[in-house]
Amino acid sequence: MSYSLQLYTLRNSISEDLPGTIRKVAEIGFTQVEPYNFVATAKELGAALKENGLTAPSGHAPLMSQDQDEIFAAAKELGITTVIDPFLPAEHWQKAEDIQATAEKLNAAAKKGAEYGIRVGYHNHAWELESTIEGRTALEYFASLLDPELVLEVDTYWAAVGGQDPVELLARLGDRVKFIHIKDGPLNKDNKAQQPAGQGKVPVMEVIAAAKSLEVGVVEFDDYAGDIFDGIAQSLAFLNSDTDSNTAAEGANA
Repeated sequence: MSYSLQLYTLRNSISEDLPGTIRKVAEIGFTQVEPYNFVATAKELGAALKENGLTAPSGHAPLMSQDQDEIFAAAKELGITTVIDPFLPAEHWQKAEDIQATAEKLNAAAKKGAEYGIRVGYHNHAWELESTIEGRTALEYFASLLDPELVLEVDTYWAAVGGQDPVELLARLGDRVKFIHIKDGPLNKDNKAQQPAGQGKVPVMEVIAAAKSLEVGVVEFDDYAGDIFDGIAQSLAFLNSDTDSNTAAEGANA
């Protein structure tokens, strides 16, 4: 398991200076990023990643509303091996038939992605957990309709805001979860109130441990009241310090 950074966190900085922003991300200590809207920036972003020794194992793109061939071609150019649809509004998660239609669309996208050697996934917000379908969360109902090769990226903060215990949710979703979004804060919908990992109400390390098939933990802030580069640096320092202490403990017990 490794850590990445969702570049949407730095969208304001990226819009002003993409190469400089990517350089700062590398200087902070990240070795991986998760791009968003990468079709539009593929050439410039690819050059910046290469220059700073960064890779992008996953990326966000609206697979259900934009040209999939264009998305997968850009992903391949950037070395992205999993493309994740980041967002479908709340109205799509209230009825079983709407969720079935969404699953069909994503299953079809996965078949096209496979032609490019690319895996497909979905990333949740709060509303997929606030809605209940046939006695389970809309996200879990949705997962039951997905083809086996599809994956989930569980935004663990929004899962908690949506009323679910993220540790229990991850246990129920099992091997389907290959990525999680790691964020912290007071567990409300005020994005500016989000905090660096380890400083809010999310039991971050328990959450990470609960995702048994996790490949990448992706740090993200939807927004932040402080200096965003300082925020992501604090998050990475917390994650690395906890990982280091666990490694040391395992060594002592060996």
